[in-house]
Amino acid sequence: MRAIPVPLSAHLETGVTTLCRCWSLTRRDGVVLGFTDHDRPISFDGVDFASTTGLEAAESTAELGFAIGGGEVAGALAAAGLNEADLLRGLYDDARVSIWLVNWADVAQRLLLETGFVGEIKRGDTTFTAEVRGLAKAFDEERGRLYLRSCDADLGDARCGVSPAPVAASVETSDGRLGLTASALSGFADGWFTGGRLVFTSGANLGFVVEVKRHASGGGQGALSLWQAAPAPIMPGDAFMLTPGCDKSFATCRTKFGNGINFRGFPHIPGNDFVIGGVRPGDGALDGGSLFP
Repeated sequence: MRAIPVPLSAHLETGVTTLCRCWSLTRRDGVVLGFTDHDRPISFDGVDFASTTGLEAAESTAELGFAIGGGEVAGALAAAGLNEADLLRGLYDDARVSIWLVNWADVAQRLLLETGFVGEIKRGDTTFTAEVRGLAKAFDEERGRLYLRSCDADLGDARCGVSPAPVAASVETSDGRLGLTASALSGFADGWFTGGRLVFTSGANLGFVVEVKRHASGGGQGALSLWQAAPAPIMPGDAFMLTPGCDKSFATCRTKFGNGINFRGFPHIPGNDFVIGGVRPGDGALDGGSLFP
């Protein structure tokens, strides 16, 4: 049961209230933004809650047990510090959200209604709708190691142990959204950067990070297809840094990066066909020992 502070409870009992909702967003990069549906700015706990956002809350739900509750917040893409480019860059993905019920006439009278995380964000021409997921979302995330044939490390992290040097290049031609070419990539084998990480270091997409869908080499240039469209049109001359791709297979780890000793998967785990295939004549001793002498 939620305990309502005595001053706020007394205010609610008057029958004539001066209430509003306030939202604070804490992004993963540490930036904190505040918004309110009141018609004037509000400040408390060191956060300024802007009133020019046009935010409004939809219906929210609370669930028993570990079911994930939550709701939605809708608003206009016109607030200071909240724009479409930042949404497209993923700056608000998984941001921490706190929702308050506040007496705008006396902000000391307030109640924390919910905390959670930003989930799916839907964008329109001038508006957005953000899903707010409850704290139970954390129980729906994978934790610990998984026993898979593929590697569960990320290329370049401490568990991988390999730090391939990124390649600096600039855009020669582009369709503006998902495809580009660069002559600096012409000397690399076809597919070398497939699955790699591209970071724009200049231009309108400065700081935007995206995974490479396909890398093709030929004709004195390297051609890249991206999984996600850039927030702004990709223009000739835009500079970027590109790291090689890794498909997390043991063969790639050993031959492409010479890092088989640090492979974080289990390439010799028997597959489903082996498990359900049963025993056949000539299979030899099935005593639990290694299948790869």
